[in-house]
Amino acid sequence: MKFLAAIVLLLLPAIAQAADISGIPKIREGDQIQIGTARIRLGGIDAPSVDQLCLNTTGERWTCGIAARDELIHHTDNKSWTCHVTQTERRGRQVARCEVDGEDIQKWMVRNGWALSYARVSHDYDADEKAAREAKAGMWQGAFIAPWDWRVRNKKTAILGAAKPPANAHAILLASASGPVAPSPECTIKGNVNGAGECIYHTPASRWYAQIKMQVAKGTRWFCSVEDAEAAGCRETKR
Repeated sequence: MKFLAAIVLLLLPAIAQAADISGIPKIREGDQIQIGTARIRLGGIDAPSVDQLCLNTTGERWTCGIAARDELIHHTDNKSWTCHVTQTERRGRQVARCEVDGEDIQKWMVRNGWALSYARVSHDYDADEKAAREAKAGMWQGAFIAPWDWRVRNKKTAILGAAKPPANAHAILLASASGPVAPSPECTIKGNVNGAGECIYHTPASRWYAQIKMQVAKGTRWFCSVEDAEAAGCRETKR
């Protein structure tokens, strides 16, 4: 038994190391990446989706979700990441803590105001969020609602940020960039909900692409890739 225990102890570092995923990622959103075939969610933080809107210091709408993604792309500069996987979600997406050149990427995102500490699952980045709020960094310089409230369209949510929001701020911030025009030239895949309640995505090559009218009230949204659409639970149109 002692011999077997010794073998297990020797194997533990190798087992832990096997859980790491390394490589240059495709950055899908401010908290979602893909390395090879592995879809990874950055644990402990929550960043705005690419179609989330915020308000800047003068009360104008801007696509803070795209900004968060692009700031992450720029900061990591096509370098290799190492992600330490902590768990796997039901749909196969892996939750991990990731680093680039030894830097905790989640910490950088929160401290620079491009993501919030996801306190319902972890308090690891609470101090970084406080620092970003005090420095009016990233989204904190304007006005926004927490990504988790935006996803469920929580009308009672608090408006965060340093800017004084206009009277109609809730209506603006609960809306989406998924209007008639794509939020980015890269994000041209249309997602809509059919009569059976299924989310269906249509690429520009799809037969009915032009007929899909993008209206937030009807549950439509833009995706930047097929992987993004499928990660959101959508399937490709059969026509």
